Amino acid sequence: MNVTDSRLSPGDAAPEFTLPDADGKPVSLADYRGQRVVVYFYPAAMTPGCTTQACDFRDNLASLQGAGYAVLGVSPDAPAKLATFRERDHLTFPLLSDVDRSTLEAYGAFGEKKLYGKVVQGVIRSTFVIDADRKVEKAMYNVKATGHVAKLRRDLGLDAA
Repeated sequence: MNVTDSRLSPGDAAPEFTLPDADGKPVSLADYRGQRVVVYFYPAAMTPGCTTQACDFRDNLASLQGAGYAVLGVSPDAPAKLATFRERDHLTFPLLSDVDRSTLEAYGAFGEKKLYGKVVQGVIRSTFVIDADRKVEKAMYNVKATGHVAKLRRDLGLDAA
């Protein structure tokens, strides 16, 4: 299947999910019903790019929450690795484990990508903004780890910086 066929667009229903967090506790998209949620997918905890991105979300969490957004980070890492990542980098939002990649695939965030010029199967760094009615408000694929949260804030009208 061509990866682009499974990509989400604004207005699509957000795929529901229940995934274990870093402590193994189940977290569902349904837990955030009535709230706007930023769900971002990243390839691997504790790698340089993913650390930069996670710390960026951490540093902007108060303003995102103040504007009514919850933040969830999702990767194929096991909960134990996510717990280490959370502790090491003082991450203050849920990190969810999608070991079987079913949620990544449902969001079109797993598939063919270019890595150092080669086509490989892997996590496509992606961010979704989901509205209070569980519809996709924004679907961003192949985002950059550095500067992404600042761009997201601009796109959401949270600041002019």
